[in-house]
Order: sequence, then structure tokens, then C-alpha cells
Amino acid sequence: MLTVDNLSIAYRALSGDVLALKNASFSVADGEIMGLAGESGSGKSTLGRALIKLDNRMRHVSGTVSLDGETLPIDDDRAMIPYRFKRVSIVPQYAMSALNPTRRIGRMISELLTSRGMDFDKLRPELERRLLLVDLPVEVLTRYPIELSGGQKQRVVTVISTLLNPSLLIADEITSALDVSTQKAVARSLVEFRDRGFIKSAIVITHDLSILAQMADSILVMHGGRLVERGSVKAIVDAPMHPYTKHLIGSLPEVGVRYADRKLAGVSGLNAALEAMSSPDGDRDRPLREISPGHWVAAWGQA
Repeated sequence: MLTVDNLSIAYRALSGDVLALKNASFSVADGEIMGLAGESGSGKSTLGRALIKLDNRMRHVSGTVSLDGETLPIDDDRAMIPYRFKRVSIVPQYAMSALNPTRRIGRMISELLTSRGMDFDKLRPELERRLLLVDLPVEVLTRYPIELSGGQKQRVVTVISTLLNPSLLIADEITSALDVSTQKAVARSLVEFRDRGFIKSAIVITHDLSILAQMADSILVMHGGRLVERGSVKAIVDAPMHPYTKHLIGSLPEVGVRYADRKLAGVSGLNAALEAMSSPDGDRDRPLREISPGHWVAAWGQA
């Protein structure tokens, strides 16, 4: 189980620190796939990376992260090394470009496992089994990344990231730049890995709520570095309460609707939200409050 308590993260900038995540508190249960939704720049990737500490520009301001009852040292890059890949793993954004183009897939995986003190030959049978589970031939291990399609690369990275059965998988925009049928295949693969016990739980970061409807158990919505709504997929999609969530749902295309005849409404800009968080005069906390069983929403209005 993942527990995040009042987590705040800032980015170092020439003009001073910019608070990008403010007092995030939530939990992800064992067996749960939680979707983390919001527009680009809402803070969702910052939250995902903060759980594994991969960005040196980030500064831990406050809060704790616990996994299976153990507090993770997310403020110490070196101390996090033993946890990465084994306890908490990530499929990074633009994962299709994360594979080394000068290495064959098998050699790349061998070098990664060796760096973690693992025996590639012992793990190879399981690696091959998981490749087959995601409809990839074993021969993919002899190929270079350039020889694979975008969807194949994405599935390879997912297999690599889950090979040591991490307790938590963070999947950041794993379906971006993929066609619809490939998106569905990648989503099914992640659900199957959860069902087979390869991962205990997952956080799927995306701006595409239609993808989450296919694979997630719950959705957490972010805007301007804050959590604004949390609930089951059905609650968020069918009965959103926060104005931002309503706009997010409203941005999905509808069959038969002519958008030339319907003007889309906007929401307040991200920069204004981040400036408000970093300002002593506009830093009011808006914790999530449960409005119905399993459905939480933050207050809204002028900061």
C-alpha cells in the first residue's frame, strides 16, 4: 500500500524555488490501479517522479511517502537507489525514447540487471514468459530499438520496469503517441500484470480520461499543483463535482456533436495557480473532503 501525506515539491529556478506540488495526501491500496489526471503542467508528472526521486531539479519541501509501511527516503537520491526497480519502478514519459539505440534489447536488460546485482541468466526464462504475455516474440531480445514499432517499444519498457515485481509501478503517459488499438493493448497489458501479481498497485499518469476508463479503478484529478477530486472511475466520469474536473470531462469529444457550433469553456491558467501557491497571500489549503462514500473533492473559488 502506498501512503502519501502532505507532500510538497518545488523546482529550483534562477528566480527562486517554484512550488509545483502542494500538500498532496492520498493512498493507493494493494491491487488498485489509480489514474492521475490533469492537463499538461498540472503537476501530475512531478508527483509521479517525486515518489521515486528521479529529477535533480526537484526539492523536497515537506511531507512523507510510505510504501508497505516503510517510509521512503525520497529526499535522498542515493538512499533511494535500493528501492528503485525492486520496490518502486517507473515507465517514464517518452519511454519509447528511453531505450539505448546502440544496444540490443537483451544486452540492455542484462546490463541493467547486473547493475542491480541480479543474474540475467536466471531471470531470462521469466523475461521471455512476460514478453510472450504482451505479444512480443522472444527474438525481440536480439533486436535494436529502431527495429521495433512504438507500441513494441512501450511494451518492452513495461516488461523491463516490472521484471522484479515492484510493489508500485508509476506509468507516465504510457499511451501517448500510440494509435487507438495499440493504446488498448498497452492498457490491457498493465491490467494483466496487476492481475497476475507482477505489481501490487499502479499509478497511471495521463491527460486522457478515456484511457483511464478502460484500465483504472479510481481517478485522482490535479490542477495547478493541487489535488482537486478523487473517486471511482464511475463517480469522476458520471458525476464530477469540481469545476475543473467538469471541464476536463467536457473536453472529451462526443459522437455526433459539431464543435464548430459549441464553444469550449476554459479554466484559470496554470501560471496563475502556481504563483498563488508560491505567494504567502494566496496559499490557502484546500484539502479533499469526502462528499459521498469514496468520493472526495476540494473547495474551489478565488485563491
